[in-house]
Amino acid sequence: MKILILGAGVTGSSVAEALASEENDIVVVDFRTELLDALKERFDIATVAGNAAHPSVLEQAGAQTADMIIAVTDRDETNMLACVIINALYSRPKTIARVRAIDYLKNPLLFSPNGIPVDIVISPEQIVMESIRNLIEFPGVMHISDFAGGLVRLFSVKVVADGSLTGKKIKTLKKRLVGGKIRVVAIFRQGVPLTVNGEAVIETGDEVFFVSPREEVRRVLKELNKLEAPLKRIIIAGGGHVGKRLALALEKDHQVKIIEKDPRRARKIANDLDHSVVLLGDCADESLLIDEAIESTDLFCAITENDGVNIISASLAKSLGARKAICLLNHISYTKLLPNTGIDVAVLPNQETLGSILKHVRRGDVAQVKSLCGGTAEAIEAVAHHTEGENSVVGRRVDSINFPEGIVMGALIRNSQVISIHHETLFEDGDHVVMFAMDKKLVVNIEKKFQPL
Repeated sequence: MKILILGAGVTGSSVAEALASEENDIVVVDFRTELLDALKERFDIATVAGNAAHPSVLEQAGAQTADMIIAVTDRDETNMLACVIINALYSRPKTIARVRAIDYLKNPLLFSPNGIPVDIVISPEQIVMESIRNLIEFPGVMHISDFAGGLVRLFSVKVVADGSLTGKKIKTLKKRLVGGKIRVVAIFRQGVPLTVNGEAVIETGDEVFFVSPREEVRRVLKELNKLEAPLKRIIIAGGGHVGKRLALALEKDHQVKIIEKDPRRARKIANDLDHSVVLLGDCADESLLIDEAIESTDLFCAITENDGVNIISASLAKSLGARKAICLLNHISYTKLLPNTGIDVAVLPNQETLGSILKHVRRGDVAQVKSLCGGTAEAIEAVAHHTEGENSVVGRRVDSINFPEGIVMGALIRNSQVISIHHETLFEDGDHVVMFAMDKKLVVNIEKKFQPL
């Protein structure tokens, strides 16, 4: 597939990295030559220097023969204008545009069929906000995401010393996770995936991924002693796009305070929020945190645009008595700094956003994709279709699908109902199947089995 990526910033670079290793023809456009040079050194891609919304630059990049154009520059206006120009000049490419400003997104007519011609609009800030809100809803998990329109959830927990999972074999858990609808789909030990079978032993420090019907998640967490008390008192460090969205989503049911350093931004979000307290100051100021009763705060959420500030402030908040701390990191390499900081969960915006793009890139009928474990693994919801040839799964038993080791089936949804998965279960046309690929290189095996008609 020929893909043009407009923008070589943090998001564009992460998309290029994910797609360049999958036999795609990638061209990245940006006016910052130093970013393009850095990408070319790391990946086998082509680059074009220039304004991503100029017709001549788009033509030089090969927009006329592209299958997909992903506009993720730092400016909403550039992304939307590029899509307008592409739609006017070319008929072939599918367009994906990043739009950050709430003012654009809150008007549904703007991207209607008669509006700005963008096939898919993505808002990384909205995606990240929803990810953090899910973590707040289930404070005992490391990750949680929805599949099949919310019917199924994938979540992971960290195994602690002397916990209910420590030293257990997976087959012993099956007695507690009854019915075949709740499944262990992955175990990662120090970032390395383990083979998932009945004999696999769970150890302290492992991250264990489960797939469960939505209504069963709380019961499973209770069984695993991971159902923690609700998070009510929340301090948000950073009043940017993500911070404002998170406060808007939480302020009716939580006690929310936002710390913002920029006076103009602080005044603006204070006017937009009805029930949140906006504090002007430095989120890494120990005296400010103490004055705001950090020791009785349930959650400190560090989501400024500076990774260093996020790590320092979240670590400081935890040391001063905050019950939990979440830290937003744009650079995955910084996760290596987190051990012994007390920070409970790191949220990676690029990883969260990547799945929303990959589901449109994946071959086969793919309804949902989540990029996990730093982008090395993927959870995929694919739709089964009856096709000629031996690749289709329709009409075949689960145990006859010869997926390579490293692909684990997590859930089967049929007619909006979650169906138990057993060895003899037969796939039917239209089934939605949620699978975990422990290495994204294995995804091609899923794509082959779930090709549309």
